[in-house]
Amino acid sequence: MRRGPLREGTFRSRLHEPRTAVVLGRWLGAAVLLCFLTGLLSHVLQQPPGWVAGLLPSRPVNGYRVTQGLHVISGTAAIPLLGAKLWTVYPRLFEWPPARSVAHLLERLGIAVLVAAMLLELFTGLLNTVQWYPWPFPFRQTHFWLGWLATGGLLVHVGAKAPLIAAHWRRVRPELAGRRAFLGVVAASVAAVTVTTAGQTVPWLRALDLFAPRRPDIGPQGLPVNRTAAQAGTTTVPADWRLQVDGPHPYSLSLHELAELPQYEHDLPISCVEGWSASARWSGVRLRDLLDRAGAPADATVRVTSLEADGPYRVMDMPAGYARDPLTLLALRVNGEVLAADHGFPARIVAPNRPGVLQTKWVQRMEVL
Repeated sequence: MRRGPLREGTFRSRLHEPRTAVVLGRWLGAAVLLCFLTGLLSHVLQQPPGWVAGLLPSRPVNGYRVTQGLHVISGTAAIPLLGAKLWTVYPRLFEWPPARSVAHLLERLGIAVLVAAMLLELFTGLLNTVQWYPWPFPFRQTHFWLGWLATGGLLVHVGAKAPLIAAHWRRVRPELAGRRAFLGVVAASVAAVTVTTAGQTVPWLRALDLFAPRRPDIGPQGLPVNRTAAQAGTTTVPADWRLQVDGPHPYSLSLHELAELPQYEHDLPISCVEGWSASARWSGVRLRDLLDRAGAPADATVRVTSLEADGPYRVMDMPAGYARDPLTLLALRVNGEVLAADHGFPARIVAPNRPGVLQTKWVQRMEVL
């Protein structure tokens, strides 16, 4: 029944062998585990469970920039590694007969689930970096659960293959002809996709940022944006706009009144889930000063509502650890200029160590919970 390209003897390369697979598996496993752990952290920061929300730290300032940058970098690096790994082992995918026993059938089904989950996880993650979603299911929830499925499947697979892995873990002499060259090509491919995309978050690689979907220095006022004012329906701000602050002592302020309050300047990054980040000089009013004026308790969570009519992050809750940080601003200016509409005019939130989707733009109301 095996005919054409699947017939016996088709796969002639000597590199379809366990030692090559084990070496590639080590590299791929490291990339997947790093990608999984940093992705899990990103998920918690974006949508923290209630018992975690008050424990999330606002420092280090560049924490999310580093972890989410590593998430996208390791996920991108895993793509050529997975391709090389599958090339090394794919003759085993066409073993005949397909199942020699119930245990063998379960092992092959597990491998099928693992491969499918890995391919779909990396494919959806790659398209998310360019904000293209050609599927009917929600990306974030699907990507989260696929991450668990792929990582769990990988750990089960390693456990099932532990004896084989142990037998081929160490280098053997003499070296198989062509193995070192093949692994060198794979390593060079990983290095190439890394250095030509990581510049969207790693400043000293910016000159090599050839294929990343973002340049951190291109956009309105020298900063990129994901959601524009036109997309959010906030290109025109009401002439009578006032910031409403609700708490024990509610009040409201016009833009002119906000500008007359003590102003602070801080260098803070905008770090987005798609993997890009950019630092800027933000200036505005400290959030803690606005909360103190409203009589907010020191441990109060703050709910921030945007002018935009809809959107998954139109309403954002900020735990006290962020709201009380002296670096957290209701920003009115960036790099010495009044905020452009795309950057959140008349006012936006900028806080340390937070995902960009939670740096609410076009702020209309703050409510002490």
